[in-house]
Amino acid sequence: MPEGDSIRRAATRLHAVLAGRELTRSDLRVPRFATADLTGRVTLDVTPRGKHLLARFEGGLTLHSHLRMDGAWRVFAAGEKWRGGPEYEIRAVLGTADHTAVGYRLPVLELIRTAEEDRAVGHLGPDILGPDWDPGRAAANLLAAPERPLGEALLDQRNLAGIGNIYKAELCFLAQVTPWTPVGALPEENLPRLASAAHRLLAANCGNGPGHRRNTTGIHRPGQELFVYGRSHRPCLRCGTPVREAPQDDRPTYWCPRCQTGPTP
Repeated sequence: MPEGDSIRRAATRLHAVLAGRELTRSDLRVPRFATADLTGRVTLDVTPRGKHLLARFEGGLTLHSHLRMDGAWRVFAAGEKWRGGPEYEIRAVLGTADHTAVGYRLPVLELIRTAEEDRAVGHLGPDILGPDWDPGRAAANLLAAPERPLGEALLDQRNLAGIGNIYKAELCFLAQVTPWTPVGALPEENLPRLASAAHRLLAANCGNGPGHRRNTTGIHRPGQELFVYGRSHRPCLRCGTPVREAPQDDRPTYWCPRCQTGPTP
């Protein structure tokens, strides 16, 4: 499931093979931009912004993509067989003399002016892994709606950018409150700590390669990498109580009924 750390790893891979190189192939397979041709342009950089990817090209153009649940960018050496899904799922192809980047199942793909990137990502709060990261501002954003459940507030990218459903569950566990706890019920000094914990967790998972299993516990044994996410009916790693699951905003949500206090469905 792509979250801020996954997107940063994807941006790093794309930047390594595209930045500073001229495109020898360009194919955007979405109706609106099917006739756009980036061939001959040099890629300036590939930058993550929360869960968004921004590939910038000379001439003031940016290719904006968002992976959501199923999207993926794959990188292949020249002549290597593409693997990532059937041909009809390909939405973008960017090739250089040495590598080809292929975007599969991209639900958001648009070519915009670099000067107008704010139209695509200007609504986002501080990026947990970006140069604009500010835990105090993120905490203030969360507290702006004190009645809102913490789990929903953490997923709102306008508050802080980069958290998905996995980190939502794990952060609520670390804060020892259920995801349905109103933000305003937390001691105010705990919110900057929670924001800083989000930064630590995502940053710790950024430096791993493909196939990496996200880890928030520090335990490197199969099935014990996460405190509560995906552990429904299995023992809590801290107290042994079976982890519970219920939907929140149509997403599966996990919590330990002993380690976490607060309202539940």
